[in-house]
Amino acid sequence: MKFFIDSANLNEIREAASLGILDGVTTNPSLIAKESNVNFKEHILKICEILNWEGASVSAEVVATDYEGMLREGRDLAKIHPNVYVKLPMTKAGLQGTHTLSKEGIRINQTLIFNATQALMSAKAGSTFVSPFIGRLDDIGHEGMGLVGEIREIFDNYGFNTQILAASIRHPLHVIESARLGADIATMPFKVIEQLLKHPLTDIGLANFLKDWEKVKQ
Repeated sequence: MKFFIDSANLNEIREAASLGILDGVTTNPSLIAKESNVNFKEHILKICEILNWEGASVSAEVVATDYEGMLREGRDLAKIHPNVYVKLPMTKAGLQGTHTLSKEGIRINQTLIFNATQALMSAKAGSTFVSPFIGRLDDIGHEGMGLVGEIREIFDNYGFNTQILAASIRHPLHVIESARLGADIATMPFKVIEQLLKHPLTDIGLANFLKDWEKVKQ
């Protein structure tokens, strides 16, 4: 499973990349807004320069809500760097935009997916990624992980190449369950990446090793 960081913070992205496990970055207007006084396109380029290897993915989202506006913004974003994937919302205009832009060779991350029919339509329209929002479904009393399983089954039934990008991940269990259910990608905040590294028995074991070494070191 690929690991993406859901962040627009350059320091977080650099640190995650230094771990050797990072495959991509997802951004959105809210994450960009957290970074003060940045030029959007220049900031996306800086992220791409950190992940400047073949196969890396940096998702940049349009803010237009109409079809023509999405096409203009999507084409413009795709020109920033070869690793840019264009994020379009799962709306009627967004689905139309996915159909058009994907035919032009622009890779699409269809975002704000909340049910399996949305994911199915997006895949049929040509998206590269579909992003089911697990945590937001959990927030309203629905089982977000169940959606990942439904999409996996449907895509496998019909041989879709569209990848499932588990999004709105809140904690390590979301990552584990996404992997068990066959999500292709999990995108998560930096704090979740840090949580994945930690286990109390690892800390205790290391402390014991060092304590014992103090008795024998030359």
